[in-house]
Amino acid sequence: MVSTVHPSSAPPRVLTVAGSDSGGGAGIQADLKAMLALGVHGMSVITAVTAQNSLGVQGYWELPAEAVRAQFRSVVDDIGVQAVKTGMLASVELVEVVAELLAGVGAPVVVDPVGVSKHGDALLAAEAVATVRERLLPVATLATPNLHEVTQLTGIEVTGQPGMRAAAEALLGFGPRWVLVKGGHLEGEAADLLVGSDGSEHWYRAPRYDNRHTHGTGCTLASSIAAELAKGAGMPAAVAAAKEYVTGAIAAGFALGAGIGPVDHGWRLR
Repeated sequence: MVSTVHPSSAPPRVLTVAGSDSGGGAGIQADLKAMLALGVHGMSVITAVTAQNSLGVQGYWELPAEAVRAQFRSVVDDIGVQAVKTGMLASVELVEVVAELLAGVGAPVVVDPVGVSKHGDALLAAEAVATVRERLLPVATLATPNLHEVTQLTGIEVTGQPGMRAAAEALLGFGPRWVLVKGGHLEGEAADLLVGSDGSEHWYRAPRYDNRHTHGTGCTLASSIAAELAKGAGMPAAVAAAKEYVTGAIAAGFALGAGIGPVDHGWRLR
């Protein structure tokens, strides 16, 4: 007897445009793990290759702009996307190319404006910060800066939760429809603030776990939000679901190597 296998319908498709992390905790690798865990089909456009481990980034090499453009067109023109997430873009040229590509994508775009790594290593050329402000943020559905990136993009230094609203409004002035200011670097509970261009405000609070193994947190949150948007959630609900997933991943983060280990993207499966 020959059994017939009928192909199942494809899950929602999410594209990450980011750098590769050879240590597997952040970047493209983190994005694809989170997308798998959240039930979507992850695809990638690699913008740069890093030599990276638990101790830091030992070096990175940008891909040519034509390679980034070709990867994007290859995926989007054939397979299509329900959401896009951007991470490490490294240079002025790559930011410009990606912004141009995203302007015509017709799907939610989550921009994680990656400036520095968990270890403090620069992942965005200083001269590219203005290009992120002027070209990338205007095509973003959501921007997800941490407080270091808020300062880099706006000059505003947030020292407590009361200052997060002003920071979000400053970022909204650059054109994204939503801004999620991540307060993870502040003392106390892990509180993030989502503000919409319509003035709506949503706070997301979670306990802070005594676990230093948090490599990949920002990448994972942004790609998780993109996954939830691709599944049809509205922005506040997408952020809430992603925050819950990431909080569990942080709590389960594990040691690797001699430095900071990654969050556990598969914590719900263990």
